[in-house]
Amino acid sequence: MKETTPNPREVRRRLGLNQQEFWSKIGVTQSGGSRYESGRNMPRPVRELLRVVHIEEVDLGKINREDYLILEYLKEMKPELYETLRLAATRDREPVHLQSAQLSAR
Repeated sequence: MKETTPNPREVRRRLGLNQQEFWSKIGVTQSGGSRYESGRNMPRPVRELLRVVHIEEVDLGKINREDYLILEYLKEMKPELYETLRLAATRDREPVHLQSAQLSAR
């Protein structure tokens, strides 16, 4: 199955970042990022970093290996607890107006 690579220029513009701000968050120079935005092939590690940091919005400075191990443990050994926590974390991060609309729909 072929992966769909998001257009980095579109992602950057949607986030309202200039090239320097956008690409420096994943360790790419502005000039390198400009080449990727112009269509040059992006290496898989760069594509994955772009996805994790800019699309999934993961702050890599806030996670470590222990966090990852805990996540993997919960998913494998305690799937019900994992799902409960995942739903709670997602719900708690939604804007208040969306939470109210969901509650009134029940």
